[in-house]
Amino acid sequence: MLRHIHHAAIICSDYGVSKHFYCDILGLAVLAENHRSERDSWKLDLALPDGGQIELFSFPNPPARPSRPEARGLRHLAFTVDDLDAVVAHLTDHDIAVEDIRIDEFTGARFTFFADPDGLPLELYEV
Repeated sequence: MLRHIHHAAIICSDYGVSKHFYCDILGLAVLAENHRSERDSWKLDLALPDGGQIELFSFPNPPARPSRPEARGLRHLAFTVDDLDAVVAHLTDHDIAVEDIRIDEFTGARFTFFADPDGLPLELYEV
C-alpha cells in the first residue's frame, strides 16, 4: 500500500525568511514556486535528494503552533545526514541554534534538533 512519504507541508509566517532558510541554508532545490492571488498565498515546492518534497506555504495571519513539541499531531520532521558534525557546523555558522548531539538509545545513532524560522522542530539523524 504505502511506499514512502511524498511530501511534508509547512505553513510559515514570513515567506521570504523561510524560503531563504530552506533554500539557501538547508540547500533544498526549488521545483516550483507559485503565488495564489485568490488566497494571498505562496506555495513553494522543494526537493529533497531522495525524491521527497517539502511544500512551503504562506497564508495571511496563520495561527501559531500550539506547543513544542508535545502537541497532538506532527511532532517534528527528521532528515537523515551522512555527517552530523558537518551539518551542525554549517547551521551554527549561519547562527542557527542546534541542541547538543544525543545518541538514540535503541539504534545507537547520533541525532540532534534545531528549529526553522517559525520554531518548527527539525531533527538531523546520522546514518
